[in-house]
Amino acid sequence: MHELQALLREYDRARSYTDELWRDLTPDEVIWRPHEDFSAIGWHLGHQAHVAHFMIRNLTAAEPSPDPALDAVMDSANPEQFRGALPTVRRLGDFRKTVAERVHTRIGNIAAGKVGAPTQMTIVATHLLSALINHEYQHDQWIGEVRAEHLGHALPTDPDSDQVRRIDGYLVLDPCL
Repeated sequence: MHELQALLREYDRARSYTDELWRDLTPDEVIWRPHEDFSAIGWHLGHQAHVAHFMIRNLTAAEPSPDPALDAVMDSANPEQFRGALPTVRRLGDFRKTVAERVHTRIGNIAAGKVGAPTQMTIVATHLLSALINHEYQHDQWIGEVRAEHLGHALPTDPDSDQVRRIDGYLVLDPCL
């Protein structure tokens, strides 16, 4: 299943691009909100991982949350004012790393045929990874706007990939390329 391995590389590339957007920021910059109803960079970081965990959990393998206390905080269905305090930068980084490891493990098992219904799960995993990559880039756009427009930091160059392009200003994995 070479396509799944290629998509995992694109997932890692998207996550690396996210890291370029936030790893050099101060903890105060990561949790700062430009407006009352505007999510902080830290929320977007946690939300990206939260969605990845729930998609893997709900579509491929039931497993507990790596940090259940973050579930309500990172859920976009909860209005900003009811989400609660953001975790520390270290906890956000750990959460993102753990979720990414779980994505790799589960997709790796699917690619190796170590699941029930491996052909069906390969189809699910292909679409799931595409959605995760595009969701990562979707929130990267918003993180980048706060980084550049509100915090005054330069943006990194776009990821070097033949599979990613900008559509409507957003980086997207384009299956037509």
